[in-house]
Amino acid sequence: MQLKHLKTLLTPQEGAAKVSCMAWAPSNTKFAVCTVDRVVLLYDEQGERRDKFSTKPLDPKYGKQSYVVNDMAFSPDSTKIAIGQSDNIIFIYRIGEDWGDKKAICNKFVQTVSKYVRLANTQTNKSSTIYGTESCVVSLAANVSGKGILSGHADGTIVRYFFDDEGSGDSQGKLLMHPCPPYAMAWGANSIMVGGCDKKVVAYSREGQILQTFDYTREQTEREFTVATTSPSGQSVVFGSYDRLRVFNWAPRRGVWDEAKPKEIINIYTITSLAWKKDGSRLAAGTLCGGVELFDCCLRRAIYKNKFEMTYVGLSQVIVKNLSTGTRVVLKSYYGYEIEEVKIMGKDRYLVAHTSDTLLLGDLLTNKLSEVPWPGSGGNEKFFFENESVCMIFNAGELSLVEYSNNEVLGSVRTEFMNPHLISVRLNERKQRGVDENKKLAYLIDIKTIAVVDLAGGYNLGTISHDSKIDWLELNETGRKLLFRDKKLRLHLYDIETGVKTTVLSFCSYVQWVPGSDVVVAQNRGNLCIWYSIDSPESITMFPIKGDIVDLERADGKTDVIVTEGVNTVTYTLDEGLIEFGTAIDDGDYDRATAFLETLEMSPETDSMWKTLSKLALEARQLHIAEKCFAALGDISTVRFLHQTNQIADKVSNEMGGDGTAFYQVQARVAMLDKKFKLAEMHFMEQNAIDEAIEMYQELHMWDDCIAVAEAKGHPELDSLRRTYYQWLTETGQDEKAGEVKENDGDFQGAITLYLKAGLPAKAARLAISRPEIANNSDTVSRIAASLIKGEFYERAGDLYEKIRNHQRALECYCKGGAFRKAVELARLTFPAEVVKLEEAWGDYLVQQKQMDTAINHFIEAGCSLKAIEAAIAARQWKKAVHILELQEDPSAAKYYMKIAQHYASMQDYKVAEQLFVKGGHIKDAIDMYTTASRWEEAHKLAVKCMSEEEVLALYISRAQELEGDGKFKEAEYHFMEAEEWKAAVHMYRVNDMWEDAYRVHTLIFHFIGLLALNLTSKKWDFFDRVPGQSIGFFLIASIMVFFSLGSLPYRDKCNHGGAGAQKQVAFLWARSLGGEAAVKLLNKFGLLEYAIESASNNFSFDFAFDLARLSCKEKIPEIHLKHAIYLEDEGKFPEAEVEFIKAGKPKEAVFMYVHNKDWASAQRVAEGHDPESVSEVLVGQAKFCFEQKDFQKAEAFLLRAQRPELAVKYYKDADMWSDAMRICKEYLPNKLSILQEEYEKETSKKGIRGVEGLLEQAREWEQSGEYSRAVECYLKVKDDSNTALMEKCWMKAAELSIKFLGGDRALEVIHVVGPRLTHLKKYNAAAELYLNMDLIKEAIDVFLIGEEWNKAKRVAKDLDRYEDYVDQKYKEHLKNQGKVDSLVGVDVMAALDMYAERGQWEKCLDTASKQSFKILHKYVALYATHLIKEQDALKALQLYIQHGAPPNLQNFNIYKRLFLDLINLPDTDGPDSYHMWADLRNFLFHKLPSNVSIWEIFSTSQANTPAHEDFEQMLLIAHYYATRAAAKGVEQLVSVAAKLSVSLLRHTELVPADKAFYEAGLACRVGPPSTLIDICFPLVFQAIDEGSLDTVDHSDFINTDIPFEVPVPTKLCVSDAQREQIRDWVLMVSMDHRLEQVLPVDERNSYEASLVATNTGLRSLPCVLTGYPVLRNKIEFSSAGKMANKDDWNKFLMVTKTTHSPECQDVLKFISQWCGGLPTSGFSFH
Repeated sequence: MQLKHLKTLLTPQEGAAKVSCMAWAPSNTKFAVCTVDRVVLLYDEQGERRDKFSTKPLDPKYGKQSYVVNDMAFSPDSTKIAIGQSDNIIFIYRIGEDWGDKKAICNKFVQTVSKYVRLANTQTNKSSTIYGTESCVVSLAANVSGKGILSGHADGTIVRYFFDDEGSGDSQGKLLMHPCPPYAMAWGANSIMVGGCDKKVVAYSREGQILQTFDYTREQTEREFTVATTSPSGQSVVFGSYDRLRVFNWAPRRGVWDEAKPKEIINIYTITSLAWKKDGSRLAAGTLCGGVELFDCCLRRAIYKNKFEMTYVGLSQVIVKNLSTGTRVVLKSYYGYEIEEVKIMGKDRYLVAHTSDTLLLGDLLTNKLSEVPWPGSGGNEKFFFENESVCMIFNAGELSLVEYSNNEVLGSVRTEFMNPHLISVRLNERKQRGVDENKKLAYLIDIKTIAVVDLAGGYNLGTISHDSKIDWLELNETGRKLLFRDKKLRLHLYDIETGVKTTVLSFCSYVQWVPGSDVVVAQNRGNLCIWYSIDSPESITMFPIKGDIVDLERADGKTDVIVTEGVNTVTYTLDEGLIEFGTAIDDGDYDRATAFLETLEMSPETDSMWKTLSKLALEARQLHIAEKCFAALGDISTVRFLHQTNQIADKVSNEMGGDGTAFYQVQARVAMLDKKFKLAEMHFMEQNAIDEAIEMYQELHMWDDCIAVAEAKGHPELDSLRRTYYQWLTETGQDEKAGEVKENDGDFQGAITLYLKAGLPAKAARLAISRPEIANNSDTVSRIAASLIKGEFYERAGDLYEKIRNHQRALECYCKGGAFRKAVELARLTFPAEVVKLEEAWGDYLVQQKQMDTAINHFIEAGCSLKAIEAAIAARQWKKAVHILELQEDPSAAKYYMKIAQHYASMQDYKVAEQLFVKGGHIKDAIDMYTTASRWEEAHKLAVKCMSEEEVLALYISRAQELEGDGKFKEAEYHFMEAEEWKAAVHMYRVNDMWEDAYRVHTLIFHFIGLLALNLTSKKWDFFDRVPGQSIGFFLIASIMVFFSLGSLPYRDKCNHGGAGAQKQVAFLWARSLGGEAAVKLLNKFGLLEYAIESASNNFSFDFAFDLARLSCKEKIPEIHLKHAIYLEDEGKFPEAEVEFIKAGKPKEAVFMYVHNKDWASAQRVAEGHDPESVSEVLVGQAKFCFEQKDFQKAEAFLLRAQRPELAVKYYKDADMWSDAMRICKEYLPNKLSILQEEYEKETSKKGIRGVEGLLEQAREWEQSGEYSRAVECYLKVKDDSNTALMEKCWMKAAELSIKFLGGDRALEVIHVVGPRLTHLKKYNAAAELYLNMDLIKEAIDVFLIGEEWNKAKRVAKDLDRYEDYVDQKYKEHLKNQGKVDSLVGVDVMAALDMYAERGQWEKCLDTASKQSFKILHKYVALYATHLIKEQDALKALQLYIQHGAPPNLQNFNIYKRLFLDLINLPDTDGPDSYHMWADLRNFLFHKLPSNVSIWEIFSTSQANTPAHEDFEQMLLIAHYYATRAAAKGVEQLVSVAAKLSVSLLRHTELVPADKAFYEAGLACRVGPPSTLIDICFPLVFQAIDEGSLDTVDHSDFINTDIPFEVPVPTKLCVSDAQREQIRDWVLMVSMDHRLEQVLPVDERNSYEASLVATNTGLRSLPCVLTGYPVLRNKIEFSSAGKMANKDDWNKFLMVTKTTHSPECQDVLKFISQWCGGLPTSGFSFH
């Protein structure tokens, strides 16, 4: 900890003016100082005084001099100050939040003089004693958290007390005994430090043991310690004494206190008060003389990104200040750990810092800080700050969540997916009804599985497995719904409570929850999709849009969707009403819902919203809102009731505090409003409010409950309540209820009277029956019975009579009331003779009640059989009726046969019906039954059997007439012919204008009669083979045969009159005329039975054939049925034919019959029922018919049902429907698919389908048939350069089909084909979308890059957390290729700088680099300098380094040396006008860095004793000599100094060009003896230059000098030829004129006067810093080692400089001062 004085807040006075106390506000914005004048001065955090106020004495009469202020402290909210005074009072002043607010005393606590530590409560304005001691308190100190205090007492005792020990387990009470009164006491984070008048500072452990002692008793200047204070972190302590502040810092690693260098402040005198700012950055010290000094406290400071200032005020505390806004955040480790490094991340909003065991996080905007345990992870964590309430930390496959302001890790899960779009956290973002903690997390377990976790409860809410990769997910703000999108751009909704997953949208390119609601906005291709109620995902609102959604904004009661449409931006506004009200209701925020509804006009929709809100508000007990709702709805009575309830609640809340709705009266009234009166009663009874419960029931007229409450509680007014209740009942005419009251009271007579009055005799009777005393009262019983009978309550009257044993009356009443069961039971006991009558009456009653089934048995019991039969018939109990009827001997019962027989006839049970008709004597009806049913044979048999011939004829005639009347002429004709009344048949047809039929019958009869007579007389017996027996009747044939008496004639005369054929015909006719067994016997006699059967069948006499077969040849029956069926089929009687085919055992023929007639249903029915093998044939036939009718779908279905797919393929081929044929073949005949495909290819090649339209048609056919692979191939073949839209559509269709229906590899192939094509068409978005669907991320990004859609490429790369570097690199290359260097600066500044350099735009390059780091700037400075040197512009290179500085980089040494050499080689630079160039070179080589270290020093230290070091020193020295020489040449008096410098430069010809050095030296030495040097050296140098080598040159003259001879021979001369010739002539002339010897001048060392090395001794003298000549005796020394000057030269130079005021000479002296550590004392000033 370092203390640095900032400013003086209060200037000390001359005398004593003690500053007794000071205090910093917890908000760090206010600082209070109490002066000796008892005035409190208020300062802001910068130390500027802003306000003040005076304190007051306990009693004004004593005056302001009667007390002093001992101490003061701020309240936690910084708006109040507590002032403790010596007049035994504590005042609390309210100073307000702003400067200048009125100051007022809000609390005061008067104290008595005692030895107690007391606690004052500002709420109750009372104080209490915490503990007392034997000695007065001299000091108080709080711990770091402020939850514990130490009190120091005058006897040295230190006592510890905790308000909350925070789990430390430290003891309370007397802690230790200090040797002297502990006036200076501080409680640090790890120990307690105490100082006093013994000049010692002692550190104690938590339990009071001595840890360390700092003894200052031996220091004479030290005095007693008067005050101490602890830093907010508890890791530093400052003690104040006389003229000194001592600082102690806790060393956590060693566990001891280290003393820092004390802060000595002369003449500040005794420190009386110390106050440490709560953020630890400032320490204020008040003194005995009234001064207040402000100190800055810090361990170190650092500037972060030129945006933030980091002030380390302690090992565990850092103040982070935003330099632009001035806001500050105090980052502190609550565990006391040392903060190692602080970073600012997340768009400069979030803090991240590490300690050894914890991690500190903070939000600079909200000032929320967290410190969580965090074991060392090597700094490999990745932090994500997308969520404003939680920090997501990813480390080694584990995601940890830290909520800002929470000091525990919220939760940790294992996941490999750290993209923020794949993690969703929701922390209490919306208030929900009944939910306190709503913290949920959704993340990916793997790429296809989502887990949802309840972070508050620590359990898993659900796991969602998906069939595709997931690329985005987000919970809604309540954490009840989850939206996620997969790679196929399908949007899914998952309900976390029900576990139901729903797909809500396809091709979703954008989706977002609307902030503050459960509304979802998404984009599907060209549509804006909105779900206002996500609970109903099918309810979607869609709008067409032309661009892409880019953002969603919700502000000022308005929600806008931002859409970019080309270069324009369009907003779509959502329905805020639907959003706001629904969200507020879902969240239980009824205030928000009310506020919203109040802005709307009343309408049916608004009315419905108010009703919904009123119901929910009542359920939530938000009664004020409910009152508003009912007021809006106009429900005045409910509003009045709620208003009274709210008044009660508000009154209770104001008087007692808390929630007024919890008051029992309020709860009871709410229950009453909900009609839950028992619940209201319970609330009253719990509070023993019996009268209120009774009053409630009275108001509601619920007297039963009222009296029940009174009875249960033994209420004294019970009788009065009962009377009131009875009176109210009688007054309101509630006689029944009054009777019940009387009954309950035991007044049964009164109750009966009231029951009768109320018209309730049944209730009176019940009471009378149950009470014997009333039943014995005949008058009462009579009255009741009379009322019962009057009211037709006969059964109840019977019960009453039976009770009093009046059985006769009881029986009568039972009968009248229909209570026959009771009547029969009573009669069995009392009147047995009446039982039978009662049973009959009971049956009659049941018949009246339509209970026929029940009546049957009662009639049987009564012996009423006829009634029983009628009841059975009415109840449709036919078998029971037949059974009863058969048992009857009464002839009158025969009439019921007819009804029963008719029923069986209607049920087609003809046999039973015939029996019943015959038994009942209704033979005619039986015959009619058969004829109606077209059962002629049964009718004829029955007629012949049961009737005479005359009756039969009469029956047929009458029946024929009936049929004629009904218009059934064919049937009537049959009956007439059977009755031999053919004339009647003819007449019937004539009457009805049916002349053709009349003629037909007439002609037939007469023709037949004529033929018959002719054949009989001519004995042509074969005629009978052709007799159409069915056309005229058997009776007619028989009559004719009898008329001719030919019964046996034909056979008898067969031999004479005909052959075998005639015999068979006659026998057949004879047998047919006989019929039955006689015919069989006849035919068997002649052996013609089979012939007869066959002849009958062939002549359609099937009945005769059947008779013969049944009686003698049953195996012939199927054959006859078959022939009959064929006949019926020919006649078009298909149902009858069907029956016959089946009887013949030939169901297949019946099927074929129906198929032939296209009756498919019947064919199917017969086949399924009788010949399953024929089903397929039916289906095939039906399919063929459907194909002919172009109903292909049905035809295909039939063929597939018939399992004949090959026919379906054939039919489709014949219909030229190849796609359908392919589809069927692929699905059902895959082995024939290739053959079919070849056929199709041949077919299409024949037809020449090659154009685009043909390909499209073909592709559509393939697609419809499900042959997607071939459809894709066709779509891909589409190429039409004139219609790019069509190509794009077809190729996209190919891609879509491949993705949906083809395998992954095939789909990839198609995408790889379509993608480049779309890219070529510049359809970059479509191509990228395809690539993304197949997870081809890089390809999608490449497409965006080709289309220069850089933002989209970056978004894809960022969302998928891959290829970000790749996109950036491509973007850089693009900018480079396009030459957009200015844009490149914002992307890759280094690349931009390189481009600037390549283009020679050096000014822009250096300007841009200067905005980066120092290192980057000087990289490009070096490059530019190198360029300038190559361009032989060394001067400009020098100025470049002068402008930007020269960094001490070793790699730059060659540049610096080359620059130096180029400047040295410049011609004509030895004059005074070249001074600034040489001075710049000198200063450049001696350039001072920000750390006050020169390049020369760095090279000297880092490269000591190396050639580089020596070169650098030599270059600096040469530059200095050149600069000094130029300055000297500018002043006439210093020509000798310039000459000496020129000679000294000869010592450095290894670097200085030799010709230039000797030339310039010679010129300088023209005057005086030194010119001999030219005579000696100059010819030698030019000789060497001419010969190109030093080997042949005699250099013996240089042996006794330090002028090097082994020097580089210049390849390019600095001296021109003209100058050389001029010099040679001049040297020759001088030599001849003066006859000089070639001897160098020597000094006292007998050595060359300019040589630093003595010839005899070899000792090296130091060079003069001014001339370079050796310093021998008369010298001036400089403070820097090795720096001297010849006194004469030095004084001469100083004198000339003073007199001439030469700025160049002054600059030389200034440089020497810097170089040599200052000038010797001479009184010279540069100013």
